[in-house]
Amino acid sequence: MTIWHPTDDGHADLSDHDSFTNGVPHNTFSRMRREDPMAWCDGGQYRGFWSMTRYDDIVAHNRNTALLSSAHGIRIEDQSHEEYLARRTFQEIDPPEHTITRMRVGKAFSRPVIERFEQTIRTLCNTILDRALAKGEFDASRLISRQLPMRMLGQILGLPDKDLDWLVTKGDQLIANTDPEYTDYLLDKHDTTAFRLMPFRSPAGYDLFEYAKKLRRKFQRPEDGQGVLGLILQPDSGGGTISDIEFRNFFCLLVAAGNDTTRYTISASIHALAKKPELLVQLQQADENAWKTATDEFIRWASPTMHFRRTATRDFTLHGRKVREGDKVVYWFVSGNRDETRFDNPFAVDLLRSPNRHLAFGQGGPHVCLGMWLARLEVRVLLQELAKRARRIALSGEPEYLRSNFVGGIKKLPVRITMK
Repeated sequence: MTIWHPTDDGHADLSDHDSFTNGVPHNTFSRMRREDPMAWCDGGQYRGFWSMTRYDDIVAHNRNTALLSSAHGIRIEDQSHEEYLARRTFQEIDPPEHTITRMRVGKAFSRPVIERFEQTIRTLCNTILDRALAKGEFDASRLISRQLPMRMLGQILGLPDKDLDWLVTKGDQLIANTDPEYTDYLLDKHDTTAFRLMPFRSPAGYDLFEYAKKLRRKFQRPEDGQGVLGLILQPDSGGGTISDIEFRNFFCLLVAAGNDTTRYTISASIHALAKKPELLVQLQQADENAWKTATDEFIRWASPTMHFRRTATRDFTLHGRKVREGDKVVYWFVSGNRDETRFDNPFAVDLLRSPNRHLAFGQGGPHVCLGMWLARLEVRVLLQELAKRARRIALSGEPEYLRSNFVGGIKKLPVRITMK
């Protein structure tokens, strides 16, 4: 049964953020997988690009960083080399440099470190649900989905509660820089030249850079050297430390990606529970193994990071299409996660789906999501606590979607939740 499959004519312009304001144009991606899995797409105001839409192609090429490089940016938009150098994070570099940087920051987000936060997350979830569910009818995206990642970010990074709402607002201005609800400087509508050296070409980068500068000074003091930021700032085995530019860009990435992707996954999950009530019953009866498969299925279903772009380092041919050196190639993870050749009945939420090697974390290559263990834990615990309390979840209005072809999600989700 299809729960969430917005209508499009099968020929949506994937470079146009307006094509995503009613949800993902899945008819277009389905047609492309069948008819033209390596399709040339007009880039609108930017250079055109190749769209890779089949699961197996994405996985195979995501591993091949020598052929398709991250070192020219990961979004469809064009940028100069100067802009790239100023804005890049470890997401935008290839091995071996990527491996060195990832090892420096990765230990702070390893599974053993993140699992220590389960009780903290459970306590936060109960506090959030207490406040939201007392209203009965409310915007779940604002009162539930937005709250957990924001507060957990503060816990992990050791940030004061008073700063968290401001930080998430700034993160929205960065990663949702194509949606007029979140920024006055729309990437595709306004001249953002003045901010070209800022992350996501957004003026919010100035504010976050200043905040990151103060954080670095604080966490370099011996007495404040514990926790995630302390781990990140520690010298590596060779005595090297993360540079000022690397740290400020990494902090911006944490604020934006560390909040938004989990937030939109939670909203998609609650939306699915509202559209198909039997899913809530399944969750209420789930054992430990079922919760593992259910969590990954909701993440596959949401696929909040819809694409990453790569750049060809040499000519190659795929599906009869000649890709030239310097061409942009876009991995549409959101399409791979609905690939009928890989997933049975991909437009249904199957909480027992196994195996479920989805692409929501960019699996198959060196850039697999740093925060995947945290995302899984947050989604699982939030849904566990919600399932304990809710008897019925229903929509009380139409959801609204983010205007973006990069990060996809429900930004407003009016619901009515009846308690047990």
